[in-house]
Amino acid sequence: MTQSVDERPASSTGPAPALEVRDGRKSFGAVHALRGVDITVRVGEVTALVGDNGAGKSTMIKCIAGIFPFDSGAVLVNGTKAHIHSPAEASAAGIEVVYQDLALCDNLDIVHNMFLGREMKKGLRLDETAMETKAADVLASLSVRTVRSIRQQVASLSGGQRQTVAIARAVLWNSKIVILDEPTAALGVAQTEQVLQLVRRLADAGLAVLLISHNMNDVFEVADSINVLYLGQTAAQVRTSDSTRAKIIELITSGAASTDEPPLSGRRTDAAATTTNGSNPA
Repeated sequence: MTQSVDERPASSTGPAPALEVRDGRKSFGAVHALRGVDITVRVGEVTALVGDNGAGKSTMIKCIAGIFPFDSGAVLVNGTKAHIHSPAEASAAGIEVVYQDLALCDNLDIVHNMFLGREMKKGLRLDETAMETKAADVLASLSVRTVRSIRQQVASLSGGQRQTVAIARAVLWNSKIVILDEPTAALGVAQTEQVLQLVRRLADAGLAVLLISHNMNDVFEVADSINVLYLGQTAAQVRTSDSTRAKIIELITSGAASTDEPPLSGRRTDAAATTTNGSNPA
């Protein structure tokens, strides 16, 4: 008999993972976007979430972020079951998401973008000095040295600098789990390297980082483990050091590893589900 989610043993001994999803499922009418996803994200590590278009990555992230609730399954934060039904509840649980569009305002400076919607006040007025000091401290803690002034408008920043501001904003609110959606998309080589170094520094500073990416070079450069989604299911989660690009691509495209080699840990046996139609929101 299949164990229920709450009856499943912990994924490993030692400290509880910062974030776990167990058998997460989500449907939109007749479209089964998530058919059973599992992921483990640990403190001090970068976990990459990969998969083909329509595999369910975006839907999974939105469910973790509280935009959509999972229909069934469990989300655990530091080993405790969390009830996340809104972005505010996700933020309260220490989860911050940096989406691909970054959600920055070009006409505002870096400080006001970092505090957008969460401004610090002194009486009836904004506490500009406190916000500037805190923003500068966060950027310094991340070893960000590519920004000329924290008072320059976001419109004047490069793509890599914009990504840095968005990531720093997520870290600003004492988040413990940072989710990055394609942070190097449309960036040049030098800017990509800067962002990847920042991603690595986040993990080294003790945060749990979930990185969504299509770029295998980026994944293998910074990720400690890789979770592969295939047609709305988890095909496997493997340690990067124990895998290869060829193995990961094989999991992405077929949902299974070659049978002539030892199986990858965590592989689901029901990954070969039928495809969803073109209205899949993932």
